[in-house]
Amino acid sequence: MNEMIKFDENNQVIENEVFRAILVGLSMGEDISYSMKELEALTEAAGGETLGHMIQNLERPNTATYIGKGKVAELSEMCRNMEADTVIFNNELSGMQIRNLEEELDVRVIDRTILILDIFAMRATSREGKLQVELAQLQYRMPRLMGFGKSLSRLGGGIGTRGPGEKKLETDRRHIERRMDDIKSEIAGIKQSRETQRSRREKSEIPVVALVGYTNSGKSALMNRLLSMEDSDDKAVFEKDMLFATLDTSQRLIHLEGNHEFILIDTVGFVSKLPHQLVNAFKATLEEVNYADLLLHVVDASFDNKEFHVDVTEKVLGEIGAGAKERIMVYNKIDLCEEKSFPEADICISAKYGEGVPQLMEMIKAHIYAGNRTVKLLLPYDRGDIVSYLREHANVKETSYEAEGTVVVAEVGTADYGRLSKYEIE
Repeated sequence: MNEMIKFDENNQVIENEVFRAILVGLSMGEDISYSMKELEALTEAAGGETLGHMIQNLERPNTATYIGKGKVAELSEMCRNMEADTVIFNNELSGMQIRNLEEELDVRVIDRTILILDIFAMRATSREGKLQVELAQLQYRMPRLMGFGKSLSRLGGGIGTRGPGEKKLETDRRHIERRMDDIKSEIAGIKQSRETQRSRREKSEIPVVALVGYTNSGKSALMNRLLSMEDSDDKAVFEKDMLFATLDTSQRLIHLEGNHEFILIDTVGFVSKLPHQLVNAFKATLEEVNYADLLLHVVDASFDNKEFHVDVTEKVLGEIGAGAKERIMVYNKIDLCEEKSFPEADICISAKYGEGVPQLMEMIKAHIYAGNRTVKLLLPYDRGDIVSYLREHANVKETSYEAEGTVVVAEVGTADYGRLSKYEIE
């Protein structure tokens, strides 16, 4: 049976909602079978049970109810017979359409965007993540206040009403505008703090590698595999076979041989029809991708229409200004594939079992340390500070002591070479 969601005194979710949904799609001449399948996976990720699907073929959506009147009547009967409490549409609905459909069907009506926003609201754990989701929800609901009137007034209203919609005050347009301004100001402060951290990181010259890809492609599993390979002290990140299992951006330091290291960033996964409100709200977080030295584009090799996942990811990367970034195409989950090689992949791996991951690590090293060079330096004895620095930050291969000073053969980065080239000898 349906369990309505409950909130504590701070308006935080106490129990997950179990809801029974019918999914509705409108085909305007295109094949929407995959999109509907993904909508079902999103419903499951939100804690719902899919009872059935309804698809209508129309040239254009009905202005009042999105689908035709006959289909609305048929859908109403389906809801009664199946005891559904929620109807989820595969495309965005207007406020008027939501209101009209709820009156006709007498169940909760939400669309794909509301569903995704709701999942993000459940999964956000950091302060910034929660703020970004709330801003996206408010931006989406602002022009739909008339249609959301009934839903927003429900205390503990359940799926589609989580986040900024539980308090009656927030139905007031001016209150929402003020709240949006407050959120933007707080996010700007967090962004400034991140830029300070990034500036420190750039001074330390530690390379940054960012994991990007479609949701549930195995990015978090790959991060955990790399951490386990390098005996990192950093803790593993959460991973689960589910859409949007992780939301907040994670950063971990990966240690390599020869005093090499890099920062690995796991970003939020992408999905088709990703609400533009979310893309805009998460731009501050996704900016980390723009500052990365290398992208690992992780693809689920076991998925039949993997090219679609690649296209969606590349489109979002273009939207955030990272379309031209250097990247490695990593086809993951080959343990689930009969075919073990793909011509469009730079490397094929199984993050779950570790197959191909050592080779991937070598590729990462080759990319991020491509500018390094091995030099022979003669350092005066009064510059012991440089010797100490090299031992801590460079890959020192040989050290000897001559009459003129300390001779060090080391692999150094471009910036270090610029500072130390005056000590270079043949």
